Amino acid sequence: MSSPATPRRIAIAIDGPASSGKGTMARLLAQELGYSYVDTGALYRVVGLRALGAGLDLGDGESVGALARALRLHFGWSERGLRVFEGEDDLSDAIRNERVGRAASDVAVLPAVRAALLGLQRALGAAGGVVVDGRDIGTVVLPDAALKVYLDADPAERARRRATELRAKGQDADEQAIFDELVARDAQDAGRAHAPLCQAADAVRVDSTGRTPAAVLAELVALARARM
Repeated sequence: MSSPATPRRIAIAIDGPASSGKGTMARLLAQELGYSYVDTGALYRVVGLRALGAGLDLGDGESVGALARALRLHFGWSERGLRVFEGEDDLSDAIRNERVGRAASDVAVLPAVRAALLGLQRALGAAGGVVVDGRDIGTVVLPDAALKVYLDADPAERARRRATELRAKGQDADEQAIFDELVARDAQDAGRAHAPLCQAADAVRVDSTGRTPAAVLAELVALARARM
């Protein structure tokens, strides 16, 4: 009797708008499959954080691009989970606020910044056995990924989720302001000339509105295993 074939280790791209749950789902999917996880949004947040700290004009592509090229970005694991570093500095907590999120969206429209981070992102996903999430993973970063998912949710639900997350951290959260911010970020991300947020032609759209994380994860696991 022949033994079953060993599942191949594939690259999985998960795209979607802000607070659609793609980061949470990507992490859970990677854990379920025993894969690595790459949070590309964290890379742009680090660029935004460092640009703010340097007092740069976030619309100055030359200056912010030069900063991005000089950063020493890498991921690492600790007892607290996946962490993002710039050099020796663990910036995982410092990048998780609304100001840095807005800065990340601002610098992400700059072609020089996206070009600076593209090689790193592709290298992280090249070997397979990885789940990568972001805005343009399936369309630009990993166009040959075996599975591409576009994870979406209603803007009002995304705002509720984000407000709940912030309150859990002891931060104030104005749900209407968060909603307005998300809609503005969606428009900026989708409308940028370079690598806009959009669903890849061969991506599977998964809507998480009104669904539990467990239900969404089960669908993603089934999609992944079908391609392995």
